[in-house]
Amino acid sequence: MKKGKKYIEKAKEIERSRLYSPKEAIEWILNNHYVKFEESVDISINLGVDPRKADQIVRGAIVLPNGTGKVPKILVFAQGEKVKEAQDTGADYVGGEDLVEKISGGWLDFKVCIATPDMMKFVGRVAKILGPRKLMPNPKSGTVTFEIEKAIQEAKSGRLEYRTDKNGVIHGTIGRVSFEPKKLIENYMSFMNAILKARPSSAKGKYIKGIYLSSTMGPSIKIDPAGDLKEEVA
Repeated sequence: MKKGKKYIEKAKEIERSRLYSPKEAIEWILNNHYVKFEESVDISINLGVDPRKADQIVRGAIVLPNGTGKVPKILVFAQGEKVKEAQDTGADYVGGEDLVEKISGGWLDFKVCIATPDMMKFVGRVAKILGPRKLMPNPKSGTVTFEIEKAIQEAKSGRLEYRTDKNGVIHGTIGRVSFEPKKLIENYMSFMNAILKARPSSAKGKYIKGIYLSSTMGPSIKIDPAGDLKEEVA
């Protein structure tokens, strides 16, 4: 991908021969983002796992303490009394087979998909559409549940799902460039702790191979995985 002039200029300011602490990287990003829209602060973690093996896929969800700074559009597959519960809690779209038909026709105007267990027989019809886009409800990530109110509230408050891609890398967002550094550091800590706890027992050798932080359009900064954040948060 061809990089713009400002990107190249900013990238030159980063010392590629060293590892940055999370605090240093976050402060650099907040002081050097250059586009007009409010960028997210993104994280990429290269893990020492083999995602081709089912028992080494790292997957889960976490509610960041300070949210992500963006409220996603939420779709809920439900029926009966759960429809009203979803509507009252603030879901953007609620339905059943009617939504399956819309998705089959190419409609995907949502970022989070939640379903009650009894609706999964219908959701399965569009699994090939939702799956590749990481929208398929899953019990492990808490999006297949009868606790609709809780699931929606978590999604709105900064619940973040993560999963290794085909290269063993996890991508996520820890906030926005409008956040205070302390809030971004707290989110970073929570995200990293979740990844460390999710380490598969079958994964051998070095687990965290590389950590990178960047703004949406900015250059990435390599983080020291051994860095201690306790003093930085204080």
